[in-house]
Amino acid sequence: MSFASSLIISPNVEISPSIFGFLDSVRDGSQILDSSRFFSRNRAANLMNKKQKRVNHSHSIELKYPILCQGGYGSVIAASMVANPAGEMAVSAEEKVYNVVMKQAALVKRQLRTAGELDVKPDIVLPGTLSLLNEAYDRCGEVCAEYAKTFYLGTMLMTPERQKAIWAIYVWCRRTDELVDGPNASHITPSALDRWEARLEDLFQGRPFDMLDAALADTVTKFPVDIQPFKDMIEGMRMDLRKSRYKNFDELYLYCYYVAGTVGLMSVPVMGVAPDSQASTESVYNAALALGIANQLTNILRDVGEDARRGRIYLPQDELAQAGLSDEDIFAGRVTDKWRNFMKNQIKRARLFFDEAEKGVLELNKASRWPVWASLLLYRQILDEIEANDYNNFTKRAYVSKAKKLLALPMAYARSLLSP
Repeated sequence: MSFASSLIISPNVEISPSIFGFLDSVRDGSQILDSSRFFSRNRAANLMNKKQKRVNHSHSIELKYPILCQGGYGSVIAASMVANPAGEMAVSAEEKVYNVVMKQAALVKRQLRTAGELDVKPDIVLPGTLSLLNEAYDRCGEVCAEYAKTFYLGTMLMTPERQKAIWAIYVWCRRTDELVDGPNASHITPSALDRWEARLEDLFQGRPFDMLDAALADTVTKFPVDIQPFKDMIEGMRMDLRKSRYKNFDELYLYCYYVAGTVGLMSVPVMGVAPDSQASTESVYNAALALGIANQLTNILRDVGEDARRGRIYLPQDELAQAGLSDEDIFAGRVTDKWRNFMKNQIKRARLFFDEAEKGVLELNKASRWPVWASLLLYRQILDEIEANDYNNFTKRAYVSKAKKLLALPMAYARSLLSP
């Protein structure tokens, strides 16, 4: 499972259940309560306390921020078909993702028509709650700064309203991923995820459960963010509970959308589009999706060995068979010519999605580009490192050195200054 890039988020940091505050209700089966819990200072303090070291799991949550492209929905399908040796598409999966993309794009366009431009709505809060809301956003910023240092640095260029909103989205996504990939994953059942989804619906209705939820509840009142990508991310968690193999790339594509592409769709309304952009709204979301898919495919290729030790194989079964490989080869960790050839095709596919995402990066609001460029440049380098390791992703973890990261940051910043 994955959310934000392990280059951006330390792979060795664990979020304590006390910070994320959901395991108590999971264990005792209690229902999600109303917003009064948000206004409890004692509960808010408890949520901030314990910090533990993070277990190194194969697909830690990583925020996949969006990049724009010019190709529209068809270009995503084309990229999948070109990269898929079988040349087959699961139309229902593609249509499902397409419908979500179009719904979110329509939501943004509708607000643009009514407001003239994508402005942030003013705060509407009850007397005495503004300080608590600011405290909630500050806490989200602290979590982002601690566990996503590079990305947090990039958000410093954004307007305060967009900055806080991105922090709130980041924290919700991380909490969601921790349910199935964190240290307490053994306590999580499908019914627990159902309660988490009910809690999400309450949040969107203005009934947050705790202070971290309250930050996101405020965010979704200010920006045209649709609930569906959030619900789809929870569906990705359900897939991880019931599924450890993927028949073909179409199944894997849908999984990558659920756990990573969704984050881009959540984030575009907050990050905004450059005023002088000529790109269509649909192409903006198409590219956001492409970057999420690219990053998740990279996670999968980097973590083959770690996933195998957990009994999971996030690789298309039909393509493994076509390459003359089986699950046993992966569990044995044999780097053969067959494996190298298979990996070359998988890396080629991931790069196609990165290329698709990169086409429209400059269409983003100028202040929002730096963290996106940093994510793209740093994550794409992981594929280079897999090649440098002679495709041994069984016993060697491909990572980008600190020196290369430091070189990438000014490059990302320079690219963020260019005009569409």
